[in-house]
Amino acid sequence: MDIKLEPNKFELESTTVWSFPERGDWATHCGVYRGNWSPYIPRNIILRYSQPNEWILDQFLGSGTTLVEAKLLDRNAIGVDINEQSILLSNQNLNFQCNTKTQQIIKKGDARNLSFITNESMDLICTHPPYADIINYSQSLDGDLSLLGVDEFIHQMNNVAREAYRILKKGRVCAVMMGDIRNKGCVVPLGFQVMNCFLNAKFKTKEIVIKEQHNCKSTKFWKKQHISFLLLAHEYIFIFIK
Repeated sequence: MDIKLEPNKFELESTTVWSFPERGDWATHCGVYRGNWSPYIPRNIILRYSQPNEWILDQFLGSGTTLVEAKLLDRNAIGVDINEQSILLSNQNLNFQCNTKTQQIIKKGDARNLSFITNESMDLICTHPPYADIINYSQSLDGDLSLLGVDEFIHQMNNVAREAYRILKKGRVCAVMMGDIRNKGCVVPLGFQVMNCFLNAKFKTKEIVIKEQHNCKSTKFWKKQHISFLLLAHEYIFIFIK
């Protein structure tokens, strides 16, 4: 059975506010994996900041959305995740035919230590880390950053940022999506804290994109409650340059 391999009426985003009311369902993309990002996001980043046959890294592979887009757009890619379930799911999602001769390599590994990737060898980094412990992707897996509270998560993201800086070519882009969270009614500015991790690693900020949230599963629940705070309805896409 043939599958649709590209979105309908796609246009490259041209402003710093991105909104995708329809999540995107071409190729093997779907929203079943909790917390995965819309394929419109890596598609925009890959098309704007890389060329065919270049190498892309996603060190928080998840369900493989970035690698699926890399395959569709004729880019080579490496996807890394510490969770074996993500490895299995991503391999399944990459199991489709399209007209490309590029490689998509999936490895089990730790985003804080990518020693199998040589210095300044990646043309683009395009990734979506967990938002601290808002969604746990395992029960007790050693090295799973989704199990960490905010302070320890930020500490470890400094290591992630330094490793990203090491492997990215000079003058190239590292794109990271991150959202804020709320604790006891107060906003924790996780997005800007993660941004600072990458600035501390010597990256420069090329762009800050505001991405509007749609179809959040918890929105209907909170709207029924008598709450005294605003619902968080945006995330950040930080576009860093080395």
